[in-house]
Amino acid sequence: MRLLFTITILVFSLSVFSQKIIPLNTNVKASFRGLSVVDDKTVWVSGSNGTVGRSVDAGKTWTWLPVPGFEKRDFRDIEAFDKSTAIIIAVDTPAVILKTIDGGKTWKTVYENHTPGMFLDAMEFWNNDNGIVVGDPINGKFFIARSFDGGNTWTEVPSENAPAADSGEACFAASGTNIRILGTDKACLVSGGARSRLFIQNTPIDIPIIQGAQNTGANSIAIRDNNKSTSDYFVVVGGDFSKDTLKEKNCFITKDGGKTWIAPATPPTGYRSCAEFIDKNKIITCGTSGVDISNDGGLNWRNISTDGYHVCRKAKKGKALYLAGGKGRIGKLLNN
Repeated sequence: MRLLFTITILVFSLSVFSQKIIPLNTNVKASFRGLSVVDDKTVWVSGSNGTVGRSVDAGKTWTWLPVPGFEKRDFRDIEAFDKSTAIIIAVDTPAVILKTIDGGKTWKTVYENHTPGMFLDAMEFWNNDNGIVVGDPINGKFFIARSFDGGNTWTEVPSENAPAADSGEACFAASGTNIRILGTDKACLVSGGARSRLFIQNTPIDIPIIQGAQNTGANSIAIRDNNKSTSDYFVVVGGDFSKDTLKEKNCFITKDGGKTWIAPATPPTGYRSCAEFIDKNKIITCGTSGVDISNDGGLNWRNISTDGYHVCRKAKKGKALYLAGGKGRIGKLLNN
């Protein structure tokens, strides 16, 4: 019996510690913050210098898709639906949303906003039709726009119906994951800066994450079973991106939709800009100082890489998980 127990522990340990990131060759130098994984083979990325890329063979080869007229823009988020259809956001003024339906050969501007101070942060879709985009506050209200036709058109939510921001509170366009769907008809977002909060629809909930300065606060929220209306298990990550190895107050978990918060017994090993559930209990988080994995819902984290990544996303249809970051870095999680 003791021998069997020892063998079981050894097999479990080898399985856990075999988790690692496999670098993928891209031959580009862009900084990627947008990442959308359609299935195990179809991956889209977006980032600085107007860079958009696509792989249809699980990252073995990449096609780089220039967007004419946007060579100096930063595409901080991308939402892909298949190997032909994707939407990107150019974050700064003028804020622009573009869509391709031919695999990136051509792009159509589907939304443009020249309002001073406009800065789009992230985009999320419930399904192939219904989507939402969030931007930094304008006149004290977070900017929200909705699409109901697959991103072909966008309608701005009136400011009186948008969440109210505190002074110095905004969103980080760090990984496209500070806004997430919640069930079939709700969305939630996390903010940072002078104040860091969770908003479920328009209802604000304080988060005990580090905050109070422009470079602090929540960057990403991961929701377990986010397709269910009863989902209330959230993991929020962030920190201080100017001190990216700081572990203090960089991650919090709630099991009751934000009523109470739990700090991990073993936190991630620094500032983290993205978190993503791999399965019910396993979750990955990444940032400029490395990548961590938790096998118990975020209560304890283990570092698996010191390479920096901005974003990590799991396949919508499949099991593959990819990461993307600065200097053209793209990786794939092995044995996830």
